[in-house]
Amino acid sequence: MNQLQQLASRNLRYAVKNLYKNLIFLGREYPKGEKYFRDRCHQAFIKNKEETDPEKIKELVSRGEYVMKELEALYMLRKYRALKKRYYEQ
Repeated sequence: MNQLQQLASRNLRYAVKNLYKNLIFLGREYPKGEKYFRDRCHQAFIKNKEETDPEKIKELVSRGEYVMKELEALYMLRKYRALKKRYYEQ
């Protein structure tokens, strides 16, 4: 491997590890429980651990980032509904 490929590989590795850490952190408040989310997340990463194509890895990372954004939206919606219920009882 030349230096450019090694650098790209290191950057992708960092992106994958960072994505995994962020997903596990966000999964702490998952409605079905932290263990359920952690197990599902772990299975998804293990399923794709043999992937070596950089383009495919980038695609998988972008899908994971989309899931992160969806989780954040889910949590914000839950918080909004709780506040609305608390202050605007019908």
